[in-house]
Formats: sequence, C-alpha cells, structure tokens
Amino acid sequence: MARLKLGEILVQQGLITESQLKQAIAAQKNEKGRIGEVLIQLGIIKEEDIVSALGTQLLIPYSSLNSDSLTPQKGQDLDKLIPLEFAKKNFVLPISRNMNSLTVAVFDPLDLLMLDNLKKMTGCEINLIIATRTDINKAIDKFYYEGKSAADRGATMFGEAVQSSYEFNKSALADASAITDDTVTEAELSLDKLIAKAGEAPVIKIVDLIIRQAIDERASDIHIEPFKDRISLRYRIDGCLYEIPPPARHLHLPIVSRIKILSKLDIAEKRLPQDGAISAKLETRVVDLRISTIPTVWGEKVVMRILDKEAVKLELSTLGFDQKQLEVIRKALSAPYGLFFVTGPTGCGKSTTLYASLSEVLDPRKNILTAEDPVEFKVEGINQVQVKPDIGLTFASALRSFLRQDPDIIMVGEVRDLETAQICVRAALTGHFVLSTLHTNDASSAVTRLLDIGIETYLLTPSLCCVLSQRLARRLCAKCKEPYEPQSDQHGGIKFKSDLIYRAKGCEVCNQTGYKGRLVVAEVLHIDDTIRHLITNKAPYIQIKDAARKNGMDTIFDSGLKKVEAGITSFDEIMSITVN
Repeated sequence: MARLKLGEILVQQGLITESQLKQAIAAQKNEKGRIGEVLIQLGIIKEEDIVSALGTQLLIPYSSLNSDSLTPQKGQDLDKLIPLEFAKKNFVLPISRNMNSLTVAVFDPLDLLMLDNLKKMTGCEINLIIATRTDINKAIDKFYYEGKSAADRGATMFGEAVQSSYEFNKSALADASAITDDTVTEAELSLDKLIAKAGEAPVIKIVDLIIRQAIDERASDIHIEPFKDRISLRYRIDGCLYEIPPPARHLHLPIVSRIKILSKLDIAEKRLPQDGAISAKLETRVVDLRISTIPTVWGEKVVMRILDKEAVKLELSTLGFDQKQLEVIRKALSAPYGLFFVTGPTGCGKSTTLYASLSEVLDPRKNILTAEDPVEFKVEGINQVQVKPDIGLTFASALRSFLRQDPDIIMVGEVRDLETAQICVRAALTGHFVLSTLHTNDASSAVTRLLDIGIETYLLTPSLCCVLSQRLARRLCAKCKEPYEPQSDQHGGIKFKSDLIYRAKGCEVCNQTGYKGRLVVAEVLHIDDTIRHLITNKAPYIQIKDAARKNGMDTIFDSGLKKVEAGITSFDEIMSITVN
C-alpha cells in the first residue's frame, strides 16, 4: 500500500480542506519549503495539530515539552550516541536506550533516509515518538547544554560539529555505498545507465554531503581522485589538504557524472579536461563552485573550488594588514588615476584583496568595470566581464572595449602579456585607475617584471602608484595556542621584542591542527620620487627593495615577525611561507 503524503493525511483527518491543500502546494513552489511548514506559514494549521495528526495516522505516540516523555534519561551517554550537530540538523532527540533499542523523538517520521542513517550511526533499532520542531529544539538545548556556561556551550557546539562531522560523513558515505546493489565497471556502463545511476538517491546524497561538509569545514577546495582500489577525498582547509573518509570505489563514476550534470559538462567526454560551475543553495545563502575535471590513468579527477563570498568579508581592514599598510593602500586607492598591482603566488589571496580594494572605492558616481578569468565573486554595482579566449574575448580585447565604456576604475584579473600590460599603462596615463595582479615573489620584483615584459620606463614611471605583495598565513587557534619563551638559538638568532610568543598545539575546536583561519602577511611598496628615479634608471629589484625599506616598508618577513610577536601566528608558519 502506498504511503500517504502529509497533506493527504491532514485532509483525511479533516484538519484542512482540499482547497487549502492546493493553496499550500501552489505557495510551496515559491517558498521551496515542506508542505507542513507552508501550511503553518499561511496560518491554515498549527504545528502541534500537524504533528499530532501525523502521530495518530502513523500510530506513533505524540509528546510535548510539558510532559516528561521529552526528557532524556541520564547516565546512558545518549549525547555521544547522537552528536549535537546531527540532532540539531535533523530535529532528533535521544530519549532512552534499552539494550539494542533506542527511543528517539523526531519531528518528521516520514524522513526514511534520515531514520536509516540514524539506525546505521547508532547501531540500534529505532523506536519513535513524535513532537513539534519547537519542542524538540528546546529539549535539545536543555539536554546537550545543561550545566554548561555560555562559553562552554559555544565551544561544545563547535567542537561537536568538527568532531562528529567526519564520523557522520564516513557513516553516511558508507550507507550510501551499501545501498547501491550492483558494482559496475567503467567498461560496462552505457551513457544512459551512467546518467540513471548519477540520478539515484544515494549518489545525490553523497555529492550533497561532500559539498555541504566542505563548506561547513571552511574548505576552499574539494579533491576527488580515483586510484586503483579506492577513491581519495581531500579538503583544502587553511591552505593544507586533509584526507576525508571517502565513498566506495565503485561509486566514482556516478559521483563524477552527478557533478558533471550539475555543472553542465559533457558527461560522455572523459578524455579531455573540462571546466564548469555550480551554484549551491545553502539555507539562506548561495555558494558558487568552480569545477575542473582532468583524465588520469585511473579515471577522472575532479577539483571543486568553493567561492563563498559570505565566508570572507571583502573589507581591507579584516584581511590582516597592519595600520601603516592600510594607510598606504587607501592613499593609493584614493588617487584619480594610476596602476595598482597585487602580486604573489597562486592561492595567496590576490583576488580577495582586489575585491576588497574595489569595495573600498565602490561609489555610485563611479563606473567600475572588471575583466576576470573566471569571475570569482559577483559584486553588486560593478560591471564584471568573464574573458573567453576561445572566442577572442581576451584580457586585452576586453580592456580595449572598456576604454570606450567611459570607465573610472578598471580591474584586470591578471597581466599575462605585453599587450595587456601596455593597455593597462596607457589607461592609467589617460586618467583611469587600474588594478591588476602579477605573479612575482615580492613587490620590488613586479617593477622589473613589467620592464622585462617590454613596458618602457617613461610609461611605467608616471603610471605606477603602488605594488602590494602578499602571502596567506594560518592563524593560531585562540583556544589552544601555547605560549613559550623564545630562545635565539632556536630561531636563527632572531630577537623578538616580546618575551613570550606562541606556537600551535591542537584541540577539538581546530580539529587538532593548532590553526584556525588565515590572514594576509604583506609588503606594500609605495611609489615615491626615490622609487620613480630608480625605475627610470632601470635599477635592479634588490636596489628598489633596499630603498623602500629605508623609506619604512616592512617586507613580508618583517610583517610576519610582527604577527608572531602579537601572538596571531607562529614562527614556523611564517618561515614556511616566506624567505628571509
């Protein structure tokens, strides 16, 4: 017998009418919520009535917060059996355990996938009681946080999330792997069968879990790599790759196919690299993902770059620059025209700094255009262009078009060739402010790089106004960082101004890494008359660097040491990202 839907149950019990159900279904298309939530929002029915009716129909006892049946038994380690994150996310409250039988209060007893995951995670047979979402939430807060201070509650909540997420991910991926009955090889899969398998519920659930887990863990990239007998799943968190419990090897093809379908890539093409994009809706926000696939000897490797605008505040003051550096940057950004370069290796946060710089100068009275490859963050009020070299839309051609668009400020994703560099310089000389990036190791090298590309000194000297070079250093975890007294013999003879500096230790909050989050470590080269004179004379970069230091510029290493003395990061971290 087919299971009745919630709306049908409510109509059958006379709690709502057919017309009210149709009204809710129509509203659901816009609201994108569950039918019960929509009925409550429309004021057609109360939450308690829905839950009580559902309990009656399914022969599941209904309970409220006023009764003792929503009070978990003590001394059974129920909070360890069902982690806080899972309980909060799925509105599940453990009540009691008797041998291999676990009684839980749930809001949605029709969520069979959640119940199956719960059964596998706990290893118990599940007995249900039903309660409202509001009552379960209150009971969860009381049970998991009882007797803890506000600070401990916050730490418990985050620690549980970090600690349990990997275990739940492992459990859920294992469950989904087990659900798939037939193991098929690449040679056996027809295109139609591959598309069908990519649309199966377990595969959809696995891909959703992988993406959601990565976002929850603040990962910047997801790596899915096939090998002979296994899949490697890794997240890049704070610049380092960490192994995550992977799904079964035979699910590699369906997972890759599912990702390709979502990113509108050619599911049949496995011999050539492909690039695509996905927009993932996560509660109240949208997270963009850039997808890249390449063929390897064991199958296609997929890398997903996560672009979460809300995870990073696009404000210069929050990125890690010290006050003196901020003053130089802001002074340069306030210039009516000129060239502003951000330099550094791949993955050092250049794009984020450029976006933050644009946010500083964002003004409805100014026309701002960008040429990017790709457009990483969509910013309101800025005209952003995605370059497409395969159809002739290069940085250089976009720039030439920009100059006919009455621009005030232009951002170019990267200066890669002489033509792009020349247009940037000429735009700066004709009254436009131009921001761009270069791949150089330090700020002084950017000057010689532009001269080596072929820019004449008489053009570069009057146009260049500032060069910022940066790296990203991991922040020490505020919860567990360990103070120690520095000895000169253990730090290459460097003498610190502070008697105590800090090193990484590791705790549940930072997932035993000792670090949490990253910040910019930078040097800011202000182009003054002294530097202009050196550029005109084609001075070597070391001479430009020495002159800048005499004028008060801190190198990346100097800036890093100041952050070590302030207890923000460790000496080992600074040594790993800089050269003294």
